[in-house]
Amino acid sequence: MNLSSKLKSRNERMSPVTSMVATLFLMYIISGVLLLLLAFLLYKMELTESVVKIAVIVIYIISGGAGGFFIGKKRKDQKFLWGLFAGAMYFVLLFLISAAVKQGFVIDPVRLGTTFILCAASGMAGGMVS
Repeated sequence: MNLSSKLKSRNERMSPVTSMVATLFLMYIISGVLLLLLAFLLYKMELTESVVKIAVIVIYIISGGAGGFFIGKKRKDQKFLWGLFAGAMYFVLLFLISAAVKQGFVIDPVRLGTTFILCAASGMAGGMVS
């Protein structure tokens, strides 16, 4: 077995982790840009609280869909499962970061479940479309 085949097999084993990290990074970049846009619109247009809540839900869906699409393109098999996993990981990291910033867990089970379903389902849909 030569060196190039050893390196190739090593890179193939690391590929799912690398793909997932790149996907999550992309998802958070998209979320950040869209949240900055929302903050700008909130400042300029004095949006109501209900409009902001809907916009945050739309941001979850767009980020999840884009992440699912991206990882579906990277991983050629079982795209919907990879998208579902990317959406679920996005939610878990979002939840942990939120808990760290708030310095504790404030759990509203309905809202938590709804957000998880939105993130995971939009990731899965993005993977299916890719």
